[in-house]
Amino acid sequence: MGEKYIILRAHRSTLRDPFRGPAIQPSGADPTGGVTSISVDVDDIDPGRVPTVTQEANVVAVAPSMPLKLIAPVKMAGVIASPAASQVAWGITAVGADTSPFTGQNIKVAILDTGIDKTHSAFAGVNIVQKDFTGEGNGDTDGHGTHCAGTVFGRDVNNTRIGIARGVTTALIGKVIGNQGGASEHIVSAIQWAMDQGAHVISMSLGIDFPGFQKQLLNRGLAAEPATSLALEGYRANVQLFERLAALIRALAGFQQPAVLLAAAGNESNRPTFTIAVSPPAVSEGFISVAALESTPQGFGVASFSNTGANVSAPGVAILSAKAGGGLESLSGTSMATPHVAGVAALWAEKLQSSGMFAGPILNARLISSAITTGLKVPLKQSDIGAGLVQAPQSA
Repeated sequence: MGEKYIILRAHRSTLRDPFRGPAIQPSGADPTGGVTSISVDVDDIDPGRVPTVTQEANVVAVAPSMPLKLIAPVKMAGVIASPAASQVAWGITAVGADTSPFTGQNIKVAILDTGIDKTHSAFAGVNIVQKDFTGEGNGDTDGHGTHCAGTVFGRDVNNTRIGIARGVTTALIGKVIGNQGGASEHIVSAIQWAMDQGAHVISMSLGIDFPGFQKQLLNRGLAAEPATSLALEGYRANVQLFERLAALIRALAGFQQPAVLLAAAGNESNRPTFTIAVSPPAVSEGFISVAALESTPQGFGVASFSNTGANVSAPGVAILSAKAGGGLESLSGTSMATPHVAGVAALWAEKLQSSGMFAGPILNARLISSAITTGLKVPLKQSDIGAGLVQAPQSA
């Protein structure tokens, strides 16, 4: 009986995949050289055939489709969204977007989430291109995706600024999680779609559901030990799949636009009792993982729920943004921090594009190097905040 597998293929001028390379590769050759396009297939395959499929000339990675979970907002007791008189959401100021001369003009942003309420006033004038990967249809019955989109490019609502990159005029919305959940195949397919649509920034506030996959295997009648072993192997294969996809996106810079991949670190920690490491896809090399910060009288501090080991940090507690159905709502989580980084990335992308220096590695480097630790609550742990709080460009 077949099981669902994700097959990532690289199409290139040579006949071997860019990771294994040709049988004899010239000294100093780029292992990702010759790639002209990529494709993603999802097929039912007998697990015994996976090694054979992996050896096909154009196959870069094969991984089982694993359940996908929303990095759901965290309820924070006693947290106030923002001062009543404030006309700018606090996260906008924290990342310096309120004083940046850039708006994200001519930059395409993709948000892979629960969809979007495109009728919300925060998105007036934005060309929203939607694609549903769940089979449930476009729209946002959860509200998570709408909130994330508002932080990235939302227009002012009720005289309150919620969006960082308000000059973005085209947004790509991939619905990868619906009422029945989602799967890792949806993320991979949505990333490929976003790249094909011209995305410069791809934001994901979601994660692989390892316990859910293990439970699926147990429900099939497997004993605990083999179920755990297979779940771990699936986890490893999915991380490898995301890493190779990111590497191929970098290699395709000569054929497609540069792009940065951003993902939420996760909300499973419970400081000071324990911390949990960054989860996939954020943990994969080639992705920029995002931790959440909160505002305190002593300065910005890491949120108690934020997973450890992220690359950068951003505001993620009491974030005011668009509410599906209209109006605003305050939510907390690394899901709320990630759109801040996506918005800042759009501002940096505009700056680099206007100066003729727009390339994927440069965008990644500028985004990470913009991070500061000034104003953060001490003592600091790099494992909690990464490079620090990302900052928008301040000069043309």
